[in-house]
Amino acid sequence: MKKISSFTLNLPQSLFWDINPEQIDNIRHKRLIIESVFTLGDLSDLKEIITFYGLPTIKKEIVNAGNLDNKTLSWASLFLDIPKTHFRCYIKRQSNTTHWNY
Repeated sequence: MKKISSFTLNLPQSLFWDINPEQIDNIRHKRLIIESVFTLGDLSDLKEIITFYGLPTIKKEIVNAGNLDNKTLSWASLFLDIPKTHFRCYIKRQSNTTHWNY
């Protein structure tokens, strides 16, 4: 098993514009990091988290992400070969009732 603590993530601080990047723990905040990379990152950032966490962990965390925009959800679903209906954010959106526009 690979030691995660011996490798640090090299991600741009612009991905974490709304929080202090020095306070992010790579292990405890992995869902936040993965969600930020999928939403705002580029291909090199994606390669970085795949190397660090591995695809099984990324799949588990991105499926449980609470808030992905439609474009990110579609891309993650296609890239990771997971149906949209398995994503928590998709299920949450479908269960919210909306008012009819008359």
